[in-house]
Amino acid sequence: MPAEPPSSVEPSSSVEPSSSVEPPSSVEPPSSVEPPSSVEPVETSWQSLLRSKGYRLTPQRELVLAAVESLGHATPDEVYAEVRTRSEAINLSTVYRTLELLDELGLIRHAHLSDRAPTYHSARGHEHSHLVCRHCRRSFSVGRGEVERALAPVVAERGFDPDYGHLTVFGTCAECSAQA
Repeated sequence: MPAEPPSSVEPSSSVEPSSSVEPPSSVEPPSSVEPPSSVEPVETSWQSLLRSKGYRLTPQRELVLAAVESLGHATPDEVYAEVRTRSEAINLSTVYRTLELLDELGLIRHAHLSDRAPTYHSARGHEHSHLVCRHCRRSFSVGRGEVERALAPVVAERGFDPDYGHLTVFGTCAECSAQA
């Protein structure tokens, strides 16, 4: 379908100068990347990354990325439920494929916080590991620096390069330990 001429009544039909003709998304870009305050919208790094790797910036990909960023840590089913509040034109298999692609591209990360589906979170911000209580199921984020210091002797001894953002340690939180 050809792009609407500039005189169209539909305000969302404008296309960024460097983008291909694709349906616009009503979803706002993830809040952690703010375009400079100017009149012209600026393509963000995640949009550029997708395009530079040969992937189109589809409304479905935008919706999934926005859902992951707004939910914090979320399973594919939770991402799907969030996306469905904005669009019924997306199915669960699309969400799974999109999560895998965004993870592969480094835009989101996954961690195994339970024995079920992986949990996804934004790769923006601080890289962190997780502590998960087996009793109450709460998850605690631990900054990379703290984990690096704790693992430094083992890493140095073994010459190992850990993937800190994927690290999850299961145990018992202080609150559950106090109740035992």
